[in-house]
Amino acid sequence: MSSVMIVAAETSSCLYAQRLLEHWKAQGKDVKAFGIGNADMVSLGFEAIGRSEELAVVGVSEIVKHWGKIKAAFHGLIEQCEDRKPDFVLLLDYPEFNFKLAKELKARGFKIVYYISPQLWAWRKSRVKLVKKYVDQMLVLFPFEVDFYKKHSVDAEWVGHPLLDEISDKYFDTQSISFLRGRYGLTAHDHVLGLMPGSRRSEIKNHFLTQLAVAKKLKSEIKNLRVLVLVAPDFTVEELKEKMGDQNFSVTFVKDEPFNMICICDTILVASGTATLMVGLMNKPMVIMYKMTRISAQIAKWFVRDTPYFGMVNLVAGKKICAEFFQEQANVKDLTLELDKLISEEPYRARVIGDLKNIKNLLGSKGATKRVADAVARHFK
Repeated sequence: MSSVMIVAAETSSCLYAQRLLEHWKAQGKDVKAFGIGNADMVSLGFEAIGRSEELAVVGVSEIVKHWGKIKAAFHGLIEQCEDRKPDFVLLLDYPEFNFKLAKELKARGFKIVYYISPQLWAWRKSRVKLVKKYVDQMLVLFPFEVDFYKKHSVDAEWVGHPLLDEISDKYFDTQSISFLRGRYGLTAHDHVLGLMPGSRRSEIKNHFLTQLAVAKKLKSEIKNLRVLVLVAPDFTVEELKEKMGDQNFSVTFVKDEPFNMICICDTILVASGTATLMVGLMNKPMVIMYKMTRISAQIAKWFVRDTPYFGMVNLVAGKKICAEFFQEQANVKDLTLELDKLISEEPYRARVIGDLKNIKNLLGSKGATKRVADAVARHFK
């Protein structure tokens, strides 16, 4: 039996790892996979020795707060790896944790495959030295990442973006969208504002009430506005409802497949991350925000000082398609003004949509999961 240790500690990484497990299963390949993952991975036979929702934290203060669990997971992975001797280790994104893990496991003689490169090209470029020292195979999502690594004498293979495999024609079909909207009482006359506060608990804490306050203000000014809260996979509707606080206005909570939720919205207020790329692939105009603790923000600003954008959709495009608001700029007043402009000023809205339609062309073609499976096949014993 083939064996692989997988570390997928974030929502998007878990989805991509899940698709890989599904591919192996569909191909009849007997792979014993273990490591860090989520419930969907476990349902496919994955043995979770750590759960992604416990490790998906951002910022210094959050890492300190969860240090006990993070440290236990780190040492547990090393112990399990030494005990089980997997054919190779597959690390997905999550650089703070995974680079340290790669160093320890490489020293013990394990093959290291890194799928979903950290955004070294956007910030902390010096970390490419860690890739050269500890990673045997780097699989990247964006074509320009190959050029970046080539400049630093690192071989990287472009597999394309797995999100393309999640997109179906139904998400752009007016009848299908109308049917999905109808499930929530939405009509063609409603302008639907989607709120995507994030997939980590720290993001919900830092973003949700601000997003609700923005939505409430806009709803008082735009009579046909309907507000949906798009619930991330690792949360329940009940959990988010409990966090509404004293925000008392009409809002609908939706928990479904991500693209099913995104496609029924007209405009979205979204926390920075992979979600911005998902929204962009649906050609939905968005405003991007991100807030964190003060010390984490100061550190983040220093690291990205040479990068003009932080939203993934803007980084991929190489220009600012959608407005970004970080930290103190992500306040109710400024977010409301930008969203009102995006909803009400048709020429501006049309330009944003036009630019978003080009994003898909920058990500390659469908079939990323199969290309990943083919790329790592040589590591199986």
